[in-house]
Amino acid sequence: MRRQALSILVENTSGVLSRVSGLFSRRGYNIDSFSAGVTADPRFTRMTVVASGDELILEQIEKQLEKLEDVRDIKKLETGTSVTRELILVKIKVKDTQRQAILSVSQIYHGKVVDVTNDSMVIELTGHQDKLDAFMDLLQGYEILELARTGITGLTRGSADVTYLD
Repeated sequence: MRRQALSILVENTSGVLSRVSGLFSRRGYNIDSFSAGVTADPRFTRMTVVASGDELILEQIEKQLEKLEDVRDIKKLETGTSVTRELILVKIKVKDTQRQAILSVSQIYHGKVVDVTNDSMVIELTGHQDKLDAFMDLLQGYEILELARTGITGLTRGSADVTYLD
């Protein structure tokens, strides 16, 4: 099994998310991560989908996506030729004596404290998935009250493969 991230440029039309996700569910493919947002041109949305499977399954996913009417472009986000990031918000139960230790770990990972209450802290962290996973490993001694992850989003490096749409 291999994980593949795809950057999919679609027309910003009603139901496009349903059609893309429906393609996965109808064929029994799993979506590991999904994020979407409008591009600089409001007519288009960029979706980043991460799926797992063997080479045949990943090839089929790409071929099936290309058949969708709303899909204008698909790019594989490969390590080394793309930039990918993910955002997490983690709410940690803390005592006064634990705050400094959590702050120190957060600073090492360039995390930002976005909320503090008497008994909890919310840390925001952005980066590559491996970095976020390592940060979460260091928090294992603390009680995680809530965790939200955006899923991976990314773009290919350079301007050579930019798709211009009219």
